[in-house]
Amino acid sequence: MSSSVLSASEGAVVSEALGYGVTVLYIVAFSLFIYGLMGLTGPKTAVRGNWIAAVGMGIAIVATLLGVYNSAGDAGVPGINWILIVAGLLVGVVLGIPPALKTKMTAMPQLVALFNGVGGGTVALIAWAEYIEYRGFTTVPDTPDVHVIVGSLFAAIIGSVSFWGSLVAFAKLQELLNKNLEKKLVAGAKAFQLANIVLALVAIGIAIYIGIKAGAGDGPTPWFWIVGLLVAAGLMGLFVVFPIGGADMPVVISLLNAMTGLSAAAAGLALNNQAMIVAGMIVGASGSILTNLMAKAMNRSIPAIIFGSFGGGDDGAAGAPGATGGTVKATSAADAAIQMAYANQVIVVPGYGLAVAQAQHAVKEMAALLEAKGVEVKYAIHPVAGRMPGHMNVLLAEADVEYDAMKEMDDINGEFGRTDVAIVIGANDVTNPAARNDPSSPIHGMPILNVDQARSTIVLKRSMSSGYAGIENPLFFADGTSMLFGDAKKSVGSVIEELKAL
Repeated sequence: MSSSVLSASEGAVVSEALGYGVTVLYIVAFSLFIYGLMGLTGPKTAVRGNWIAAVGMGIAIVATLLGVYNSAGDAGVPGINWILIVAGLLVGVVLGIPPALKTKMTAMPQLVALFNGVGGGTVALIAWAEYIEYRGFTTVPDTPDVHVIVGSLFAAIIGSVSFWGSLVAFAKLQELLNKNLEKKLVAGAKAFQLANIVLALVAIGIAIYIGIKAGAGDGPTPWFWIVGLLVAAGLMGLFVVFPIGGADMPVVISLLNAMTGLSAAAAGLALNNQAMIVAGMIVGASGSILTNLMAKAMNRSIPAIIFGSFGGGDDGAAGAPGATGGTVKATSAADAAIQMAYANQVIVVPGYGLAVAQAQHAVKEMAALLEAKGVEVKYAIHPVAGRMPGHMNVLLAEADVEYDAMKEMDDINGEFGRTDVAIVIGANDVTNPAARNDPSSPIHGMPILNVDQARSTIVLKRSMSSGYAGIENPLFFADGTSMLFGDAKKSVGSVIEELKAL
């Protein structure tokens, strides 16, 4: 009997020590999350920051499994289905790693939207599983457990909105939607807004009903209530993003990312999992801050972006007269090379067209040739250039462009007035002077890069098609602007050959 008591005593000591070990591992994981996030502030340290945060997540997973094992006891580890855990890991690896390795930088926004959506969907499924396991939250230990009920219901709504909204964002960015259909969706913004109000009331009403039933302990709540909540929230996610115009998509991606983080934190609260709470709050907080910064960069409020989107205008034909009454002036690679070779300063303005053409390495080579001729080259980065926050920074960093040469909008705008040549590569809306000069323009008030103040401007575009906001750019018809039509990578390559020949 004394042996039995001694064995129980030793087991208690081991269990307590393991509990402390789990706490230490969580602290280490949280520290790595924060340290990894700090590395994401610059392209040079971003890869390292990602790896550090990934190691932290691995440690958090190990700590969680150890915690479950410890609470389950030494005998057989009930409650842990290792087959399902291993199967889930394998599915995640098979579905996650190949796209991450094969996706081109041009498609990175789509991948971010898709992966973000998977996170939100996972949280919604966790909430569903909690509901089923606790029979509508009526059999939660120490019922009513407010943390489990509120956390799960909040995670179900926000996670579902994030999942379905992210899928629509992915489809828009991947251009899977028919152009005419997309224009109709954008035009139907008010109808979607009304539907979303109804859906939000339905989802919240169901959540309140489930919470009241669980708190009263009136017995199991039928499964269809949680399904109804998830369906209402899912439709809301679709209807929120359907009418969002392309010009607002970077902000929407950031907002959906923040929502996924907040839903993960809520699910962590329900599961009493510190790793999910901390990681979710970090993602939610950073995503919310970034969303606010992006909205300010467009001089638009977040409600205005969600409820007053714009985008999807008609394309113009190459070389056609503009609505401003001007006519474009075409140039050649030889003329462009001469202009830049004899300039004191050249500012490169990258946009999504640069990403599509994968021209970043060619641009880096062109800049090196100009610098060898004594020309100072800088890069002007608009906060919403491309299809996601930091898109242009990532592309240029991939081509080993020095981070110090990449200037944010506020830092570079004062330089355009004393710049000989600004070369715009695939950028449109972020250089549109209508945002500053035309009160009737949909983008009026949006801060832009002051490209029109440079002594001369060279614009590299495939055609005279409008930007993602769907509006014409008067810059293209200005007296000091010339157009070099064609694929950006080929056009820059031709300029490089001309520079070498000078």
